[in-house]
Amino acid sequence: MSGDHAELPVAARVRRLEERVIAAGLATDAELDQFLARLYEGASPVNGARMVARAWTDPSYAELLLADGNAAAAAAGFGGSGLSYRLRAVANEPGLHNLIVCTLCSCYPVSLLGPSPSWYKSFAYRSRAVREPRAVLAEFGLGLPGSTQIAVWDASAETRYLVVPQRPAGTGDLAEADLAALVTQRGLIGTAAV
Repeated sequence: MSGDHAELPVAARVRRLEERVIAAGLATDAELDQFLARLYEGASPVNGARMVARAWTDPSYAELLLADGNAAAAAAGFGGSGLSYRLRAVANEPGLHNLIVCTLCSCYPVSLLGPSPSWYKSFAYRSRAVREPRAVLAEFGLGLPGSTQIAVWDASAETRYLVVPQRPAGTGDLAEADLAALVTQRGLIGTAAV
C-alpha cells in the first residue's frame, strides 16, 4: 500500500478493502461475513455460549472463568493455554454492564465468539463505544437504566475479552445446552442482553 494507508493497522486496512469491495458491488457485508464463517469453521459464538452456560450452572467453573479465562477455555475444550492471547472474562451483574471493543483494530477471541461481525470492525463502533457507550448500546436496542455503570474493555493482541451476561430470571430449570442456546454473539460482546 502507499501513502497514509501503509501506516494503518492491518485490520483497518482490511476493513478499507472490505468497504471498497462492498462499494464496487462485488459483495455485501453479509456475504463477506459468510465467507469468513466458512474460513473459520469451528470458530463459533456457540463455543463462548457453552462456556457461559457452564459458568451459570457450575460455580467453581464460573470462578475459574473469571480468574483465568485461558484455563477455563482449556477445561471446556477450546484451546485454553494454547490461545495466543490472554482471555479475560468479565461478568455483567446488577448495576454493571460490560462492553468489548478494540479501538486500534479489531482484536477479538475468534475461536470463542466466531468471526467478528462487520460492525465490530467499523471505525464508528471502535471510536464511539469508548466515548459514548450508552448511546451505542441504545442503537443496538439495549437500553440500560441511567444508574447502570458501563465498563468498556479495550481488547488488544495480548488480551481479549468475553462478556459473561447475567443469567436470565426463570431459567433455573433449563439444562446447560438450553442455556447456551440463549447466549448470542452480541451478548458475548456486550451489545445485547440475554
